Formats: sequence, C-alpha cells, structure tokens
Amino acid sequence: MLKILVSACLAGHPVRYDGAAKTAHHAWFARWRDEGRLVIVCPEVAAGLPTPRPPAEIQLHRSGADVLKHAASILDDTGANVTALFIAGAEHALRRAQAENCRYALLADGSPSCGSTFIYDGEFSGATHAAAGVTATLLRQHGIRVFAQSQIAELAAVIAHDPTD
Repeated sequence: MLKILVSACLAGHPVRYDGAAKTAHHAWFARWRDEGRLVIVCPEVAAGLPTPRPPAEIQLHRSGADVLKHAASILDDTGANVTALFIAGAEHALRRAQAENCRYALLADGSPSCGSTFIYDGEFSGATHAAAGVTATLLRQHGIRVFAQSQIAELAAVIAHDPTD
C-alpha cells in the first residue's frame, strides 16, 4: 500500500503559525486515513518552531528552490531570520517520507514550507505568487510527487492508476 506524506495541519493537528488546523474534509482523505496510508508531519514544528508562532514568508518574491540554494531567506513578521529552521524542517520531512517509502505528498498550500502551487510574496501583505515552499521543493527534488490540498482528487486518480499500489 502506497503511503502519503501529509501536512499535519491538513490532518487536523493545530500546528499552523496561528495555532489552528487546516483540516482536509474530503472523502479520499478520510479513506486514506482509515487505510493507514498517511504519514503526518509538520516540518516547522519538527524543526523546533513553536505553535503559535509569528507568520513567516520567503522574502523578495522568491521560492523554496531559492532558499535551498541559499539565494533567499525566510523572515518572520518580527524580522527574525528563520531560514535555517525551515530548511531543517524540510530535511526532516524528506527523511520521514523516505523512511516510509512515500512517493506522494499532500501539503498545505501557501506555506513557506509546504506550499506547492503558491506561497506568500514576502511582504506580509496577503499577496501570493506561483511558487513552492522549501519542503515541497526538497521533496520534488527527491522524486516525491507533491499535491496541494486542492488537488486531492488528482492525487486519488494518480494513486488509483499506480501499478505498485
């Protein structure tokens, strides 16, 4: 049975920066949970960031790939540089995914860690841009297919046609 790495907030854990969850309410998600497919992780909490915590964004309209190349940084809204923690969290998520043989990940979009189709632009204005966060990027660099919570049906279709499942 294929395992899926999942953002802890999507699994109902109150680990987001604001202390809330972002629970995925979808029949496929419930089925995967009941089947024991979900490998739940919050990269930010795993790296030692508290909950709640100040919101953080990748600066200057950059991406997780830029952060991993040390060409961009992640600051929280107090001005603290939390780049190293976000990289450590991404590395933790990758190790968990590899240990559990996850070939797929379902991550919370918008996050500087888990965003896979969009992230915030680094100005704390609420504006977003098309880019991926640090964890989503690192997982993809290691062959793990990443889906946003809005793509659950697409992930279900991919799994349904995966001959190894």
